[in-house]
Amino acid sequence: MPTMIQALNTSLRDALTDDEKVVLLGEDIGTLGGVFRVTDGLKSQFGEHRVIDTPLAESGIVGTAIGLAYRGYRPVVEIQFDGFTYPAFDQLVSQLAKLHYRSRGRVKMPVTVRIPFGGGIGSPEHHSESPEAYFVHTAGLRVFAPSTVEDAYTMLRQAIDCDDPVIFFEPKRRYHEKAELPDGDQWRDEAPCARVVRRGDDVTAIGYGPTVYTLNDAAVAAEDEQISMEVIDLRTLDPLDWGTITESVKHTGRVVIVHEASAQGGLGAEIAAGITERCFDYLDHAPLRVTGFDVPYPPSKLEHHHLPDLDRVLHAVDTVMRRDEVTAQGAAR
Repeated sequence: MPTMIQALNTSLRDALTDDEKVVLLGEDIGTLGGVFRVTDGLKSQFGEHRVIDTPLAESGIVGTAIGLAYRGYRPVVEIQFDGFTYPAFDQLVSQLAKLHYRSRGRVKMPVTVRIPFGGGIGSPEHHSESPEAYFVHTAGLRVFAPSTVEDAYTMLRQAIDCDDPVIFFEPKRRYHEKAELPDGDQWRDEAPCARVVRRGDDVTAIGYGPTVYTLNDAAVAAEDEQISMEVIDLRTLDPLDWGTITESVKHTGRVVIVHEASAQGGLGAEIAAGITERCFDYLDHAPLRVTGFDVPYPPSKLEHHHLPDLDRVLHAVDTVMRRDEVTAQGAAR
């Protein structure tokens, strides 16, 4: 079975084959095949004019992609690591995100920006960031975050096919997960939206990217305590699939939201606020967040303390189920 890396590689290969206007740009993506080998073999198959090794200059890479999109191409940019996104920030939020609106719809920007994100692989500073909230906050961008091998293939095809710019976050610590790929052109028939990974009755657990596996593990563990968790994989961070989210929350009445990024100003805050506005009368407890701490990403030897894990998720589940309160009352007696 292919890994997520191989699924992404196959997705890029199929997109390059189907549309001669698709081009890839990035640092070391050609001869080397990318730092994670996602583009391995593509230069030899499609040539250096379509799989382009660029200088180490993220702002220049994204700026070049914008120019190519102006001329009718569909550029796919690779940013080597999440923390290297910031040198291109002005191009992404001031130019790429606004050109379609600024031109009153006349200019399309079918640019896909691939970003390996998140921690858990023991990387040094600037290699384990979670910058998704910046781009969710930026009007004009779509933001995708697959969690599975199948979604990595399907959603990358959808991103490249989209006429809007897409920031495509890849959970790097899930790169070696294995699964079968979808058949044929199935990706054309699916709209990117949230997916209910696991049905449950007591608590809605919401995550995306690398945290979905943590939520699945928590749901299995919670069964031992007779707690039924419904797990939702957001898949698209912008736009958010509020229909799937609110349907689940109205059913369970309790919510736990999990992401690796810091809590303050994170996507979890937006989801919690949106749920409160839409589902207030259905809630039995305030939505809780389990996130990274509000500190710069720690050294690799300490990252296991920083990342949301099984124990922290289960503690939040116990809290929304009011089990902590019952325990405290029993201790007081």
